[in-house]
Amino acid sequence: MKEIQRKPLVCVSVCEQRASDLSQAIERASALRADIIELRLDYLAGAELNEALARLESLTSSASDAFIITLRPAEQGGLREMDSLNRIVFWLDMLSKAGAELCDIEFDVARVLMEKEGLDWTRIICSHHDFTGKHSNLEQLYEAMKSVPARVIKIAVSAKDATDCIAVFNLLERARDEGLELIALAMGQAGVATRILGPSRGSFLTYAALDKAHATAPGQPTAEELRDLYRIQEITEETSILGIMGAPVSHSVSPAMHNAAFSASGIDAVYIPFETHEAGNFLRRMAHPRSCEIRWKLRGLSVTAPHKTAVMEHLDWIEPAAREIGAVNTIVVEGEELRGYNTDASGFLSPLVKRGAELSGKKVALIGAGGAARSALWSLMRAGADVTLFARDLKKGARLAEEFGTRSLKLDDARFHDFEIVVNATPLGMRGASEGETPATRSQLRGAHLAYDLVYNPAKTRFLMEAEAAGCETLQGLEMLIAQAAEQFRLWMGTQVPLEVMRAAAERELEK
Repeated sequence: MKEIQRKPLVCVSVCEQRASDLSQAIERASALRADIIELRLDYLAGAELNEALARLESLTSSASDAFIITLRPAEQGGLREMDSLNRIVFWLDMLSKAGAELCDIEFDVARVLMEKEGLDWTRIICSHHDFTGKHSNLEQLYEAMKSVPARVIKIAVSAKDATDCIAVFNLLERARDEGLELIALAMGQAGVATRILGPSRGSFLTYAALDKAHATAPGQPTAEELRDLYRIQEITEETSILGIMGAPVSHSVSPAMHNAAFSASGIDAVYIPFETHEAGNFLRRMAHPRSCEIRWKLRGLSVTAPHKTAVMEHLDWIEPAAREIGAVNTIVVEGEELRGYNTDASGFLSPLVKRGAELSGKKVALIGAGGAARSALWSLMRAGADVTLFARDLKKGARLAEEFGTRSLKLDDARFHDFEIVVNATPLGMRGASEGETPATRSQLRGAHLAYDLVYNPAKTRFLMEAEAAGCETLQGLEMLIAQAAEQFRLWMGTQVPLEVMRAAAERELEK
């Protein structure tokens, strides 16, 4: 078969529904510097599949790339309903023909094929896909699949939390020690780390989509993201790992900013999103040097909602300002310790200072009572502003206001005409489930001078649009994001960040 270069390998999946579109899709995959191209034949129905099979030799021989042929049944994430007998017949016919393609055959069928003599097992990837999230013993599955004499074993499982990646990373380490070729990955947003770091930990390859619209599995990044955003070809076991922990994190532009800054600064580091729902469990199992269950060079973390307060009890040291604020958004791994900082506070003020805003004595309305609101409230109070807190949850707002020595009011039916500045420190309007929502309408905002939204994705939220319609000046959350991220970079790396590189990367990502 065609020679496949050694790791890291990026396999770009092609999933067209018409056979006539396959040639163009293969050309696109080649242009994206695919090391291997996967042809997902299960996306082709009826006559389209027959046409593709008739043209398969010309399709695969016309490109210099290596190919994987996949016909995934519906129960393992494919688009075709096929019983085991039809799949066995299909693969026997495929393997009887001379060809250079690898064949991705599910474990249940591969076990039956072991009874057939004369099969070229060097062409076979034996795979198992679990979309239920219920396969608790990967080691047991791995042991069973080792009985198949395939060239490569593939195990893909669903991840509900970043900690589900631990078993995958440890399985890759075991397979490498045993000299077995293994593809192991966790599907879903919570499993993205295995797709980015897998090849550097011994995975035979990692999968990528042609673009966002052509992803063939949950959490699958695009080839462009793997190559350009995460610089997968440069990642080794010596690469420093950083990332953002929260839920959700898929909307974050922090990976774009920090990875661009690392690249421009010549720093061997990669920044990854970690979707986790329980802060203490994640820090204990994946971050703390004294209890971490995987081998990697973790250097630090950004912390986003809902964990900015929850992480504090799991840290060894917290800077005084962060302790006063009651929220940590930055963790630095230093020796055997996790150390906590808050860069949100300075990041929040920086755009206001650049605008020449004089905060002392100014009336400010702060909407929200979470971690972001805590940092903003602390900064405003320190600057001498007269702050009123507005919250949907009056009890939560009252507790926060009392803690900082100010007043709180219920957000419903609030009017902000008496305030110089109105700040949205809630996640309302963020890309995702609450996109298009706003904590305040134009009628409520009319009369205020400046509206400042800490949400940065999308760049122009409904809150800001309502504020413009009310005649307010506006300030986007991207300015705060860049300012706080620059301080994080300094804490992690001990050097100043290339600010314009970070800004350009964030703007490009938001435009997408």
